[in-house]
Amino acid sequence: MTVFVKDGGSFREISELFVRDGTSYTNKTITNAYVKDSGSWREIYTLFTATSYVTEGPGTHTITVPSLANAIHIQFAVAGGSGGMRGADYDKAGGESAGPAGASGGYISDVVYQVTGGETLTAVVGSGGSAGGGVYSGSSGAGGNTTLTGTSSANIFTLTGGGAASVSGGGVQGPLRTNNASTAGTGTSQGTRKTTFTTTGGLTQASTGSNGFTGGPVGTFNQLGNGNAGTNPGNCGGDNCTIGGGDGGNSYGSGGNRVSGGSGGPNGSTSGTAGTQGSGGGGGGTEPGSSGGGAGGAGEITYRFLRTT
Repeated sequence: MTVFVKDGGSFREISELFVRDGTSYTNKTITNAYVKDSGSWREIYTLFTATSYVTEGPGTHTITVPSLANAIHIQFAVAGGSGGMRGADYDKAGGESAGPAGASGGYISDVVYQVTGGETLTAVVGSGGSAGGGVYSGSSGAGGNTTLTGTSSANIFTLTGGGAASVSGGGVQGPLRTNNASTAGTGTSQGTRKTTFTTTGGLTQASTGSNGFTGGPVGTFNQLGNGNAGTNPGNCGGDNCTIGGGDGGNSYGSGGNRVSGGSGGPNGSTSGTAGTQGSGGGGGGTEPGSSGGGAGGAGEITYRFLRTT
């Protein structure tokens, strides 16, 4: 709500309120002010109201912290997922090969960090890794890292992307290739996390609903964790056997509202599907022929600014 004071016969809008304590106004900023209206107290002033959520995709993003904010709420953030490998078929080598799937990146869900009003933050959001095209050797693309740093706050968090899947040592008439599983990304918190607080708008860490602190994919406050590796079905025995590709690693944990990884291709005619929101891409299947893998899901970050007391 806008507040005005009468100054020399004219009303002037003010941005901040202070109270005089003894002889000084220093460090006596008012966060909320009320008036009694017909027997009931009514709020007329809030120092800072939480900003709207902003979502950013892959790339580098420069963010200025509002001057009166002192906290950033990361509703969710994730690094990029890695891609899945294609399947492989052979000429009478005694088996066929499924494509190992990609892994998901490290993640954050509903974490609040301390920041300094006016500082510049840099958010780097990782891309998803490419699908691996090598039939008898090669690797998929790893997911890119997602990080947040500040000119005053330094490193706030680092989420690493899903590690690549790979295959090696195969040949069209044998031997069967070795299929190497992808590796899960990691989540590391480096900034100061706020776990007990009240905002100037009256929210606490226990607030739920659309304006609270449980709206991220995990559905629980203050969650940070590692990704999940994709599955690696390996090889099947016998010429022309059919084997489906691996399923990509889920992002944002393994329960609740996790984001599923890409599905593995069921055979050589249907490719693995791409991951989304930092999950891993599905691997390709084999017979008849062999099918390709899916790309990893791109990273993301969604945030808003708060003032906590």
